[in-house]
Amino acid sequence: MASILTNSSAMSALSTLRSIASSMESTQNSISTGMKVSKASDNAAYWSISTGMRSDNMALGAVTDALGVGAAKVDTAYAGMESAIDVVKEIKAKVVAANEEGVDKGKIQEEITQLIDQLKSIGSSSSFNGENWLVSTANATKTVVSGFVRDADGNVSVKKTDYDLDATSMLYTEATAGTIDADSGILNKVGATVTVGATTYTQISVLDLDVETDDLGDALYSVDLALESMTSAGAKLGSLSSRIDLQTDFSAKLSDAIEKGVGRLVDADMNEESTRLKALQTQQQLAIQALSIANSDSQNILSLFR
Repeated sequence: MASILTNSSAMSALSTLRSIASSMESTQNSISTGMKVSKASDNAAYWSISTGMRSDNMALGAVTDALGVGAAKVDTAYAGMESAIDVVKEIKAKVVAANEEGVDKGKIQEEITQLIDQLKSIGSSSSFNGENWLVSTANATKTVVSGFVRDADGNVSVKKTDYDLDATSMLYTEATAGTIDADSGILNKVGATVTVGATTYTQISVLDLDVETDDLGDALYSVDLALESMTSAGAKLGSLSSRIDLQTDFSAKLSDAIEKGVGRLVDADMNEESTRLKALQTQQQLAIQALSIANSDSQNILSLFR
């Protein structure tokens, strides 16, 4: 039935044109933003996942920054310990030389005194951002951030690694700046003994070592014992530094993996979107043509009344 009040063909064509326009708007939004899911209404589930994962990735970035600070602290302590070990090796060589008959022990002691002053300088200057892991006022436990974890229940936590500052890891302690505590740390520890054959050697402070007055056997035993403890402490610092480096590498890889995973959920395939846009543009032209044809049907009715 031909009607000038109700044009079913035009209504159908207009509905199609509106549908195509809506699809074009969605496609153009994806092209302009680069995302197929840019808001919750696009896909609530994917939007929720991507929002949570991006938040975790930001936290992971903060962990990576904290790892950098921790690495700097550990590396500073390790560099100080390594330098101190080299100095104590020199002191050990001087003590061995003092055992030679006829040598001037006074001259050797002058050299040892300079080396001891260098040890104190190394200890007091091995500080990063106000923290010194080689010389402290008291025993303590230092922590460095080592990870960010979200468990299966959705709970998040920051993981830390502890490093104990005690008599086996610090060179010495200070009650106040510049005042070394008695019987403290690796270099100022006293009292340990060892018996070799019929001779007993007693540990004396390396920082108070005097080859002119101290028993040379005790001096050599003390320096060697300090070297052993310093080597052990250096190994602990090296292990912690290696752990931080591994965690830093892992954090970077994990961040990239999360970013890629989120991208797969919400990023638009630009090749697909450009192809869809061209198809929609063609459909839009055809729909406009169909609407024009449908509207012209009403005009054709006039010819019946001529």
